[in-house]
Amino acid sequence: MEYVYTALLLHKAGKKLAAKAMEDVLTAAGVTPDKGRVKALLAALEGVDIDEALKSAAAMPVAAVATSSGGAAAAAEEKKKEEPEEKEEEFTAGLGSLFG
Repeated sequence: MEYVYTALLLHKAGKKLAAKAMEDVLTAAGVTPDKGRVKALLAALEGVDIDEALKSAAAMPVAAVATSSGGAAAAAEEKKKEEPEEKEEEFTAGLGSLFG
């Protein structure tokens, strides 16, 4: 992530995204730059409008992630509710077999 943050920092500062600039920022932050990762990120960002990418990322709904988490919680609650009923049925069946 520090490589992406470096690119965003340079972009925000109005600096050109270049390998040397990224390596300097990473070094200043105490990170030993990996030249391969720097080059790969620069290649991936070539032709990308970073401002537009940030706007579209900010416009993405966050609620969709929360909804999926809520579904898992609801499923867990249902499972918890089902377990006591099964035990109750087993208990009733056990008593019925004593008298049946």
